[in-house]
Amino acid sequence: MHAAIAEQYGMLARFLPTFSRTSSLAEEQTEGACAAKYRVLIVESSLPLARLLATGLSEDAISVGVTHERMSALQQLEKGPCDLVILDLDLTDVDAFAMLRELRAKRPNIGILALGGKAGAVDLVNAFDHGADDYLPKPFSLLEMMARVRALRRRSQAAPVAVEPKKSQIVLHHDQCSVERDGRVIGLTPREFTLLEYMMQHEGKTLSRACLTQEVWNMSAEGNTNIVDVYVKYLRDKLDGDYDIKMIRTIRGLGYVYQTHA
Repeated sequence: MHAAIAEQYGMLARFLPTFSRTSSLAEEQTEGACAAKYRVLIVESSLPLARLLATGLSEDAISVGVTHERMSALQQLEKGPCDLVILDLDLTDVDAFAMLRELRAKRPNIGILALGGKAGAVDLVNAFDHGADDYLPKPFSLLEMMARVRALRRRSQAAPVAVEPKKSQIVLHHDQCSVERDGRVIGLTPREFTLLEYMMQHEGKTLSRACLTQEVWNMSAEGNTNIVDVYVKYLRDKLDGDYDIKMIRTIRGLGYVYQTHA
């Protein structure tokens, strides 16, 4: 089993000797957890992989807890603060997408990195639609996963950029994941909200699909730019559908621009 994990995820196989113990995953914490400022909960069905991820992350002075059960994960989230959940979408005892929705509903501001067994667009889009902030298909490089966690950490700790609309009646409600236009409240998914917020922060600037893929989805643009078109359409239908003034415009051949005036 260890050999299979090492072969599949490689790169940090030097940690494997520390994983020979067989204690339960439930509510396990790495040493130094109290001193770390960024708290991660790994919900992963594979014990060796979960411990490999935990050890790799703890090297960055991150507090890591691990579990493989839905109820244990929810209990740990109730007991103490958590900044990021790494969720295996291949859990055997629960509908992982339902759990993803549940996590997002209970903790709207928490970061969620989904680990999937498929690299196709269907699981990727489903993960984002159900509330994930990032998606990483298996098998993956442990170093890549650690880099993605650091990127999510930087975003969560970055000072918010003030959005001051010029002529728009747009108001963002972060706590409700919604937007208000001319007094009308419009509910958004977490990904739609993040996309709109980023476009508002760069009002008047043409944003390429590659730029949006990198900045909003934290992914390489190769083969993924179609997801931008899909989510821009979702956002347009909700934000601009019934209004004469369209705030999200297509710049042919270049990308999209958000502007508050006709």
